[in-house]
Amino acid sequence: MGKINYRHLFVLIARLVLTGTFVMAALPKIKDPVAFATSVNAFQVVGPTLSNWIALFLPWLELIVGIGLLLPQIRSSSSILIAILLIVFIGLHASAWIRELEISCGCFGAESAEESTNYLWLITRNSLLLIACVLIILKDRKHNYPSKN
Repeated sequence: MGKINYRHLFVLIARLVLTGTFVMAALPKIKDPVAFATSVNAFQVVGPTLSNWIALFLPWLELIVGIGLLLPQIRSSSSILIAILLIVFIGLHASAWIRELEISCGCFGAESAEESTNYLWLITRNSLLLIACVLIILKDRKHNYPSKN
């Protein structure tokens, strides 16, 4: 029986966690895009029309890139897109926190709305997911472009 490669195991777990997170975040928003559009609009970054388009497009993107982490053909692109999304989400939460907006992030649909927004938790969670995503990107890059030593 071979030795367990803990780095590969950790990256696999990170992929599964990111996949689960993005798929579970996408499904309720796909089911109720109107509620998600309300959440997007509450951030006061874009107007109602663009909020509606984001509410229709973003959940499907989250679903595709989440599943894409498990597909070798689009794994690298999916992880880069997820990293970009997480950076945007962190920025949006920080902006709302600074502006003292008391809103539901809509991260996992309207049903997951909390009474009070915990921006520190949202930023921390997304930062941890971003770190996992960066580790996946680095592992895939190393695998696809091995160093010439």
